[in-house]
Amino acid sequence: MTFTTAHLSVSLDGFVAGADQSREDPLGRGGFSLHHWHIDDDLHPVDRAWTERLLRPRGAYVMGRNMFGPVRGPWESQEEWRGWWGDEPPYHAPVFVLTHHARPPLEMEGGTTFHFVTGGLPQALAAARAAGDGDVDIAGGASAVRQALAAGELDGLTLDHIPVALGAGEPLLTPDLADVGLEPVEVEASPGAVHVRYRVRR
Repeated sequence: MTFTTAHLSVSLDGFVAGADQSREDPLGRGGFSLHHWHIDDDLHPVDRAWTERLLRPRGAYVMGRNMFGPVRGPWESQEEWRGWWGDEPPYHAPVFVLTHHARPPLEMEGGTTFHFVTGGLPQALAAARAAGDGDVDIAGGASAVRQALAAGELDGLTLDHIPVALGAGEPLLTPDLADVGLEPVEVEASPGAVHVRYRVRR
């Protein structure tokens, strides 16, 4: 059985990115502070274990266009944009990018190919489940994860709760998701994060 999951870092006030995201500041104001737990040189043992979970291979990924990059509108004048990650993105699997504008697949080094899907989340999930040999991860951003939750398509959600407040930005949960049930099934803490794995109740 293929499981569909997501793993995000979130501030105490519920944001997964700060305000004013841009090419120069892709995580928005203060957003970088949500990720020290897994990118600093000297990781706490608890954080190291959850980093391994974050980076474990999946069969395929789905992401929103904002996660792929800051460019907007038709791709014709922007096809030089190849994502945030350089020539070898960390996915090493098919990645299906939600967009309103068609673009040919973008094959990168290391086995990652970005496929640009104009038919919305259902089409992207169907393609990801058919393409990969393993679980599907909703890699972000917040909008893509919210869509998956609203559609009842997410089996599990891991949140790294970070002890900072951003004040504004991209929220993970919105009032329209008030009926979504999240059942904590695993909790572990370090000085920099409280890691919680939730089962999504439908």
